[in-house]
This record gives sequence, structure tokens and C-alpha cells, in this order.
Amino acid sequence: MQPANLLLLTVVLALVAYGLGYARSRSLAMPMGGIRHLKSLPFYYGARAALWCGIPALLVLAAWAAFEGKVIQILVIGSLPPEMIPTGEGAASLLVSKISNVASGALPPGFVEAPIVEAAERLKALREQSRLYMSALVISVAVLAGFLGWLRIRPRLNARVQVESILKWLFFACAALAVLTTAGIIFSVAFETIRFFEQVSFVEFFFGTTWSPQTALRADQVAAEGAFGMIPLFTGTLLISAIAMVVAVPVGLLSAIYLSEYASRRVRSTVKPLLEMLAGIPTVVYGFFAALTVAPFISDLAASLGIDASSQSALAAGGVMGIMIIPFVSSLSDDVINAVPQTLRDGSLALGATQSETMKKVIFPAALPGIMGGILLAVSRAIGETMIVVMAAGLAANLTANPLETVTTVTVQIVTLLTGDQEFDSAKTLAAFALGAMLFLATLVLNVVALKIVRKYREQYD
Repeated sequence: MQPANLLLLTVVLALVAYGLGYARSRSLAMPMGGIRHLKSLPFYYGARAALWCGIPALLVLAAWAAFEGKVIQILVIGSLPPEMIPTGEGAASLLVSKISNVASGALPPGFVEAPIVEAAERLKALREQSRLYMSALVISVAVLAGFLGWLRIRPRLNARVQVESILKWLFFACAALAVLTTAGIIFSVAFETIRFFEQVSFVEFFFGTTWSPQTALRADQVAAEGAFGMIPLFTGTLLISAIAMVVAVPVGLLSAIYLSEYASRRVRSTVKPLLEMLAGIPTVVYGFFAALTVAPFISDLAASLGIDASSQSALAAGGVMGIMIIPFVSSLSDDVINAVPQTLRDGSLALGATQSETMKKVIFPAALPGIMGGILLAVSRAIGETMIVVMAAGLAANLTANPLETVTTVTVQIVTLLTGDQEFDSAKTLAAFALGAMLFLATLVLNVVALKIVRKYREQYD
């Protein structure tokens, strides 16, 4: 059984356990004169039985899913002849990928060695056995734990306290998981970044002006020395992000001012949902729009004016990205402006100020910290965009400030470096982690600055 189906089955069993626990608590209360003689409401007895059924089964399912792949990989590689067993981690990853491709049918068996074909058959058999054993174990744990929870229901049992205690620890586990996940991401990226800087110097990476990560695979290979200067990538990232913000900030901010202060209720109820619909459009659709409509229009317009312009340009990608970010800026700004107390508006208007003067001298200064924080968060969103840049700006790492030329960004290069089967011991692949670390630090600084601005200049109102 697939893990998703097994998860759904576990939820169903937990609901069954809830119903049985609820019914048992009411049946035990009937001879005593009703549910008022129970220590807790029947709902808590049912919830306790459901938690007893669901939590152990979900823990077993999560642990099995976490270690299944690694255990199967060790068993499959161990079944190979000694001379085919890889020594490095990168070689092992490539070998397992090849075996998986053969097992899935993506790679015909005739193109690989016989031991690889046998390993692929063993891989399929192990996966089937693993799913069978996992399904049996998870269902058994769910049924057994649910039965024990149902059996231990007593009228004097304080189920409410137990349920609240379990939920408290469950909420704590969720919060801890979020923190640990963030820490895991940081440490994994940092570890691979350190490995990258063991092969490439800090000076070349931080101050180099050429990005060409193709490295030699053989000692006699030429024209693949590799250049890992990140300046062209960050220049392209900043250029496209700046163009996007030039489009998004004025349009988003002015639309928020209009909808919150000047638009009628009918206009606001119509325009605001239409504006926020832009946030629901997939980025690949924006990429198609930029590549097929905006980029050719800019190229033809520049040619008619006698200006050289590439068919893929930073202006096309940044402009469409700005359109995509408009709802983000508008929604945040609208929420901040509406949070300004109505008493400030009334006081300004009572003193004789016009509505525009009230907006400029009272409401906007009061909402400025929140607006600036929202703009900085929008900048982080623009820096992390990938699909639009791939389709509209290209992949060339050019060190230029001309918005009509082809550029690329950090995120695009990360995707390019990690596409396909890669050797994780090479500087080319490890460069993606170094770029990711720098991008993480850049967005972290922007978020910290946004929080500092909001906290320092935030107005407190009664």
C-alpha cells in the first residue's frame, strides 16, 4: 500500500476509534444515570481513543518512510559484485540512480550490465516487500493501540486532562519540528558550502566576474577549467528584482491606497478579489506570458527605436515578475492602512484637512513601517523567483546593468547545476549549495531588516 493511502487509512481508523470511544463512554454512563457522572465529556473519551490509535501508527509510518530508502539502498548495493561496489558517496548516488531508472523502465536493461539488471529486480522486490511490511505494521499498531485506548475507558478517567496534555506535547513537537527543519537546512547547506570552498577559493567566488561552472571530468580535457565568480549572478538577481519592484511597489501601493481610502464598498468588493487573483496564477504561466508576449514586444520596440535588445532580457522578466508581486504588495499595504485607527482619520478631517491631506500626513506616516516591511518581504519574494527568469531572461551569466540584455539569477543557476544525475563531489554541483547559502543569507538579512523597521517605528494605539 502506498504511504498516502496508508495515511488515509490511519485517519479512517482514528475516526473509527473516536466513534467507538465516544459510544463506550456513553454506554458506561447510562447505568450511572447519564453523562453527568462521567469525569469528562464523551467527546474527550472519543478523542483520547483516536489519539491512541493515530499517533503511534503515524510515528511508525514516519520512521519507516524516513529510513526505508537508505536501508534498501544499502541492501541493493551490497548485492552487487565486489568490483562494482562504489567507494565514494557521489558514485554510490549515481549507481543507485541508474538502478532506479532500470527498475522504473526509464533505462532499458540492454544498455546496462547484467548485475545492474539483477540489482534493479532486487530493488523492485525490496520495495514491494517494504510496502507490505509497512502496511501490516502500521495497521497492526493502529488497531492494537486503538483497542487498548478503548479498553481503558473508565467513568472516573479524566480524559480531558489527558487529551489536552497529549495535544500540548503534539503542538510542541510541531513547533520543534519546524525549528529542527530550519536547523537541518542550514547545517546541510553549510556543510556542502564548506566542501565547495575546499575546492574553490573565497576570493574567486566572492570577487570573480566570470561564471562558467564547467569543470574538467578527465585529466586530458581542455576548455573546462571552471570559473565560479558569483558577481554576475548577484548582479542579474539585483537587476531583475529592482525592475520588478519598480513595477510592483507603485502599482501595489497606490492600488492599496485607493481601495482602502477612496473606493466605494461595491468597487472594493469587486476590484480587490480580481487583483488578488493575480497571486493565484502559476509562475509558469507568467513565464509563458513573458517569453511569448512581453519579451518579443520589448525586442521589437527597441529595434524600431534603433536600440539593440536581446530576445530574452532582464526588462521582460523583471516587468512580468513585478506584475506577479503586485497582489503581495497591495494586500500587505491594504492590511496595514486599514489597521490605522479610524479616530486618526476623524481627528484630521475634523481639523479641516482634506482627504488627500489626511492620507499624506496622517495615515501614510502611521502605516509606513508596516508598508516598508511588506516591501522588503516582496523583495525577498522577487529574489527567490526562478521560472519567469528561466523563460524570459535566459541562462547567460552576463555582468551588465543594461536591462535589455540577457542575464540570469542565483536561483536559476542553482536549478541548472542540480538538474539531472550529478556527481556531488564536483565543484560544479557543490557550487549550487554555496549559491544557496549566499541567497539564504541575503533573504535573511532582508527579513531581519523588515522586522527591525516594523518594531522600531510601529505605532501603538489604544
